Amino acid sequence: MSEPTAKGDNRKRGNIRQRGKSLQVRVYAGIDPVTGRQSYLTETVKGTDKAAHRQAQKVMTRLQAQVDRQRGPDSSVTLSYAIDEWLKTADIEATTRHGYVGYINRTIKPALGKIAVNKLTARALETFYAELRRCRVRCDGRPYIEHKLEGDHDCKVAKCKPHKCSGMANSSVRQIHSIISGVLNAAVRWEWISTNPAQIAQRPRQTAPQPDPPSPAEAARLVEKAFALDEDWGTLVWLVMTTGIRRGEACALRWSRVDLDEGIIEIRRSYTKLRGVGQEKDTKTHQMRRIALDTETIVLLREHKARMQQRCHELGAKWSENSFVFTSTRGSDLNEPYSPDAVSSRYKKMATRLGIDTHIHALRHYSATELLTAGVDLRTVAGRLGHGGGGATTLRVYAAWVAAADRKAAEVLGSRMPKRRP
Repeated sequence: MSEPTAKGDNRKRGNIRQRGKSLQVRVYAGIDPVTGRQSYLTETVKGTDKAAHRQAQKVMTRLQAQVDRQRGPDSSVTLSYAIDEWLKTADIEATTRHGYVGYINRTIKPALGKIAVNKLTARALETFYAELRRCRVRCDGRPYIEHKLEGDHDCKVAKCKPHKCSGMANSSVRQIHSIISGVLNAAVRWEWISTNPAQIAQRPRQTAPQPDPPSPAEAARLVEKAFALDEDWGTLVWLVMTTGIRRGEACALRWSRVDLDEGIIEIRRSYTKLRGVGQEKDTKTHQMRRIALDTETIVLLREHKARMQQRCHELGAKWSENSFVFTSTRGSDLNEPYSPDAVSSRYKKMATRLGIDTHIHALRHYSATELLTAGVDLRTVAGRLGHGGGGATTLRVYAAWVAAADRKAAEVLGSRMPKRRP
């Protein structure tokens, strides 16, 4: 198809073409001002029968109207289009982007995608958030959502799947709000709208953190079981328990960042897997930190390093200080780090066999609460955990344990005061 190249060109602005068992609608949207390339809006309609062709014609009309609105001086683009443009330019880490796209495709676009960004209001957003908190699929009170038959029918006779409302967590709705706000901020910068309604829209309250660390007795059983299963595995669990590092940080740790003479480890990177592909990235707070090690941990890491070097020698491979401290349990590749998901899964199974309801991240809570209960100052604990804000995050998450440490501090000071005579 020849595309229009100048104003007044009467050639077709779009077409419908078959792609397998679907129809693709393609509408010319002009020249991209940045790349200089021809831009298109596309949408797919399932099926190839007459009904599908009629639906495709409606889609093409809608897309052509959208292009006209985008070119009009007094109109605005749709939220769906704004989201797509924002995703092209936003600097977002791969794992975060994956989560955002899930929220966008499942929740945001189906509900608000067709609304023009200049028509979105704070009230509309607050209503949307309230609907999600009531029911994540926004069922409007309908008892059946997934129907087996089209048209009028008796759902009970057709055995349609009954629906039970399940509200979305406040944290998830806040995440959705963050995405919408980011998109609308971009729309303001791009002069599509003058103000961002998400900035004044009321979002759900942030749920208070409720850390549930294992007790000292449970922690002892967990680490003892870990060493009984595997010395390498036991060392990993021990290190997470004594330092409070995140699972991804433990998996990304390299021997070049472990100073056994000084008793220090440097946390610079985190490791993650997305769709089976592993990658290193910055830490959660994008900051490097150094954590001091106790004597017993240094001994365990020396023994672990010796085992790794011996294993490397047996495999006929050359040892490198840049090797990962904890490597994959599959095969003989000493350069493949332990998968964070595998760490979580193995730990959960181990805890379940011991009859302890916990997860690997709770060891981070254990480290923090034990230090605070022992009277270690808030800033030091925050530094070891890698919390930003100079301890504000640590105080918010572990407020109860900070209060206990404060009580202990009061008793210490009181015991040193001169005794009053009766």
